[in-house]
Amino acid sequence: MTMTDNLRVFLWVALATLAWLTIEAWQRDYPSKPVTEAAAPAPTVQAPAPLPALPGVPAAAPSTAAATAAPGTAATTPAPAAAGAVRVRTDVLDVEISLAGGDLQVAKLPTYPVNKDRPDLPVQLLANDPDRYFVFQTGLRAATAGAPEANHLATFRADAPEYTLADGADELLVPLTWDSGNGVTVTKTYRFRRGRYDVGLDQAVRNESAEPYAAASYLQIDRLHRPPEQSMFDVDTYSFTGPVAYDGNKYIKLDTEDLAETPFTQSLAGGWVAAIQHHFLAAAVPTAGETWNYDGRFTDGRFVLSAIGPVKSVAPGTEASFSSQLFVGPKLQSQLEETAPGLELTADYGKLTLLAKPLFWLLNQIYTLVGNWGWTIIIVTLLIKAAFYKLAETSGRSMARMRKLQPRMQALQERYKDDRQALSQAMMELYKKEKVNPAAGCLPMLVQIPFFIAFYWTLLESVEMRQAPFMLWITDLSVRDPFFVLPILMGAAMFFQQKMNPAPPDPVQAKIMNIMPVIFTGMFAFFPAGLVLYWLTNSLVSMLQQWRINKVLGAD
Repeated sequence: MTMTDNLRVFLWVALATLAWLTIEAWQRDYPSKPVTEAAAPAPTVQAPAPLPALPGVPAAAPSTAAATAAPGTAATTPAPAAAGAVRVRTDVLDVEISLAGGDLQVAKLPTYPVNKDRPDLPVQLLANDPDRYFVFQTGLRAATAGAPEANHLATFRADAPEYTLADGADELLVPLTWDSGNGVTVTKTYRFRRGRYDVGLDQAVRNESAEPYAAASYLQIDRLHRPPEQSMFDVDTYSFTGPVAYDGNKYIKLDTEDLAETPFTQSLAGGWVAAIQHHFLAAAVPTAGETWNYDGRFTDGRFVLSAIGPVKSVAPGTEASFSSQLFVGPKLQSQLEETAPGLELTADYGKLTLLAKPLFWLLNQIYTLVGNWGWTIIIVTLLIKAAFYKLAETSGRSMARMRKLQPRMQALQERYKDDRQALSQAMMELYKKEKVNPAAGCLPMLVQIPFFIAFYWTLLESVEMRQAPFMLWITDLSVRDPFFVLPILMGAAMFFQQKMNPAPPDPVQAKIMNIMPVIFTGMFAFFPAGLVLYWLTNSLVSMLQQWRINKVLGAD
């Protein structure tokens, strides 16, 4: 095999790697596994999840039949919503707080429509419907067995049925009250802020009884697990959907099948738990600086993530407060970072996070200047090309010199067509004499592979680019080009760029290389338009650069 043949093999390996990594990027981080529990028909009413265990305290006898019902089974008591609900509206949230438990049970995002063609139909995250059950459950666990407690099975009362963030106001407080009947009252106050998706939760305990009252606060996420079926035409199916956790140092994706066999249990400080999906999440963030006990389980098609904090004792005639945070909304990285350390990792860029995060930062900075994500992608692509200009120039000069050597290489092939060893030696001498490094032409492809994959995940996972328009027919850069214009232009650019480089000496290889633009056009046809725009821009700039180099060397 000649040096040229070796280089062609090397180039093919690079192209195959690009294709394989790209296809792999379209798959979930975890392979799809059948979950037999989820296949069962949804019950008429979803029973609340069991109370999280407080270490050292025996399980309290349930106060209602609903408390004894296992997750995923029908309760014999009325649904929690029967206790009534309080509606809360801000500029970015439309939620319902059930008086049964005093918890967020419904959450809609009015500024994020499901489809751009239906702006009146917002994305809904939390729901207490049996077929899409997804709720927060919060409260207090009493440290004394059998003592009354304001848990998510208790009934609260509210001062008003509806709260709305007033024009000009930056904060909205929504208080709910629970009374034990023996002198202990709990006021659960939600704090909503303008433009924010993090919700403060403060549980104030007032003890007017004659005895100390000891309790611990807990946060819980209860969700019916029905990940979307994979579809080549739906980018939502290529992001991880399910439970995740953070242990203070590491972001952990929890596989539901593993949770069914072995529950997730840890004692952590600085952690959190969340249920995520493409572009959106609901997270429970305990008090910073405190050690909480975490638990994650999967039963009957539902996963329950809980965290319970340390016990606090409230002396008679005094008050104590338990504070924590909830997050329900889009994966806006600036807000996630401000809410809790590591929460921004739920915008999951995969194994190339170290490369994707700086790319997103650069994209975000440019966007603040131009105000259009399409032009932002083009500008960032130009900046990346500028950063690797020297490498690309060296490669381009090598390819141009090899193109000039084509007639001499073909002559050598004719002369030594029956002696491949002699041909290889003659080709090496020619390269050495003309100071040509054939391997240099393959370097740009290898360099672009990690940037391509990082760009893919940045465009796919960044909610900031969701439904972002560019111009003309491109009204959403996060989905495929509806008319396939960008993929066709990209394929044409790849074809002309290829024609500027030396053709493979092997006729079979030459034919295969000629159909590569067609193959890539078909593969890119279903990629997000923003990603195709990046590759099109990259190909056009590379083509212009190679044309310039060929022209300069041709004049020498």
